[in-house]
Amino acid sequence: MKPVDALTEAEAKRHLHMLILEIRGNDELYYEKDTPSISDADYDAMRARLLAIEARFPNLITKNSPSQKVGVKPTGRFGKITHAVPMLSLDNAFNDEDVRDFVKRVRKFLNLEADRQISFTAEPKIDGLSASLRYEKGQLIHAATRGDGETGEDISANMRTLRDIPETLSGTGWPDVLEVRGEVYISHVDFETMNAKQEHQGKDAYKNPRNAAAGSLRQIDPSVTAKRPLKFFAYAWGEVGAPLASTQYEAVQNLGKWGFSINSQTKLCASSGELIAHYHQIETARSQLGYDIDGVVYKVDDLALQARLGFVSRAPRWAIAHKFPAEKAFTVIEDIDIQVGRTGALTPVARLTPVTVGGVVVSNATLHNEDEIMRKDIRIGDRVEIQRAGDVIPQVLRVLDADREGRSDPFTLPKQCPVCHADAVREIDEKGKEDVIRRCVNGLACPAQAIESLKHFVSRRAYDIDGMGIKQIESFFEKGLVNEPAHIFTLEARNADIKLETWEGWGETSAANLFAAINERREISFQRFLYALGIRHVGHGSANLIAKHYLSFESFMAAIKWAAPKEGEVWGELLSIDGVGEAAAGSLVDFLNAPQNAGVVAELLEHVRVIDAEAPSAGSVVSGKTVVFTGKLKLMSRDEAKAKAQSLGAKVAGSVSQKTDYLVAGPGAGSKLKKAEKLDVKVLSEAEWLALIG
Repeated sequence: MKPVDALTEAEAKRHLHMLILEIRGNDELYYEKDTPSISDADYDAMRARLLAIEARFPNLITKNSPSQKVGVKPTGRFGKITHAVPMLSLDNAFNDEDVRDFVKRVRKFLNLEADRQISFTAEPKIDGLSASLRYEKGQLIHAATRGDGETGEDISANMRTLRDIPETLSGTGWPDVLEVRGEVYISHVDFETMNAKQEHQGKDAYKNPRNAAAGSLRQIDPSVTAKRPLKFFAYAWGEVGAPLASTQYEAVQNLGKWGFSINSQTKLCASSGELIAHYHQIETARSQLGYDIDGVVYKVDDLALQARLGFVSRAPRWAIAHKFPAEKAFTVIEDIDIQVGRTGALTPVARLTPVTVGGVVVSNATLHNEDEIMRKDIRIGDRVEIQRAGDVIPQVLRVLDADREGRSDPFTLPKQCPVCHADAVREIDEKGKEDVIRRCVNGLACPAQAIESLKHFVSRRAYDIDGMGIKQIESFFEKGLVNEPAHIFTLEARNADIKLETWEGWGETSAANLFAAINERREISFQRFLYALGIRHVGHGSANLIAKHYLSFESFMAAIKWAAPKEGEVWGELLSIDGVGEAAAGSLVDFLNAPQNAGVVAELLEHVRVIDAEAPSAGSVVSGKTVVFTGKLKLMSRDEAKAKAQSLGAKVAGSVSQKTDYLVAGPGAGSKLKKAEKLDVKVLSEAEWLALIG
């Protein structure tokens, strides 16, 4: 696989699109159905590559990206509980160098001097089911699963059956409000006992302790859960009425004093070297721990520094999970198929002789693009080594029998789209470099792109219509009932002719529920609407930044029209949004000004209303203000300064314009400072900025 730092932006776009498509179904299998089709190592390694690409090309982040979500929405079997503080996931490290890079990033963000020591905790990453327990005045109020990070399932009755869960907190010093978070798991000994009992009763054995724990915790009848040997390790917290301690380590020790089981393998470390050493120590002792783990979690110990570091997207900057290595296997490539994605990318996929890797049967592997196929010289009939690590659909690492006789001819991607037969080309960027991805030029006239765009439109981070998933979209598209987004919102009006309730698998209730779910989405946020359109390079993060900048959808659409020539003040304002690169800005302007796309959007707007983004609260003096940072900051890093400004409701721009309210200038400020002075923009030193925001 081509290294991330060697990817062009065009290559990165294709890689990200492919990764998004591959992970879509696996999140649901893992989080909702507790039946993962891939190993954690493979899944996490895919995230690692995706996050590395997004870190290098932040303007390419999409709403469908695994980096923008946590799990899946609750299943509806239990009541819902909204977490007072979101339950986010963690970024991952897969080797020692990743750990060193994590420590360097922390130090750089905090702008720490070389001799300033910083401590971290290192603890085993339990392979179980995350849960949050809320206590008020020492009494257990309710418990919830992580769910999608914002809302989880109410599993209070089931969690109360666990011996590790105190109904009343022990000791003293706990705050009036305390949300304790941790992992529900089953030990190896108990798991063997459970399976022996299953075998004795003639029932299927459980696949692994994690699935058994998740299934046990989600029993409708709490008495069933009570019979299962579930345990709970506490290691974090959500909302608290008062600080638990000044450090991560002390806070977890306090959880132990208040009645929770905490992990004795947690250790304080003062360097990346100590973190790595502890990781390998735990890895060596892994089989003797008595429970499943899939890595080691590192966290900045100082809670004040955690607060400064804050969060990015779905994960904290102050923590990372160092995962154990992925598993590999050998198999044969039986055929190579071409898949056409939402943006027209032609992606080659190897069809493999099924092989078991880490307990999961694998039959497909991504080949990424034609350059990758040529570099590895992959051909039909080859015996290959695969790894379920870099992608949810595993990747082919190398060919094992390239010197065998009778080998098939080199594989080449078609020059025409296999679906619509239009030309498939490799675009040339503004620097004259050829894109690594071959793409169908037919746009939404290509059935493959049209249907993938519709799937994206109803995806979880976009319209998220209950009952309107991939299968329903495919069915409606094949029958010619939904060819563009607006058609979804006219289904009910056309049902006199469609008679959906008479279709196989449908009934009056399910049809009525679908129409009700569609009607619930006739109002949608600016951010979701923009993301749902599926514009290239405009992901969830970019859509959010754009919505926060323009606030009014009407104002945004007007600006896009004025920016059509890609020059002038309005175009400059779009480019100035920090985090929205030229590729995303260009795609927005090209897409929304194209007559065919403008027509699709206009028709959709006849059936839905876009809710403008909320203006930042007036809780700070810089709320709603546009700020630009330039020069070298001494008291904090540029990243920390931007993050702090955004947390206070300010808009951070990358260039100075007439709409800039403040330019924060450190030593070495150049052209931006000159422009600010010319436009009479308020210029602040770093100290003046810190005094302003308090």
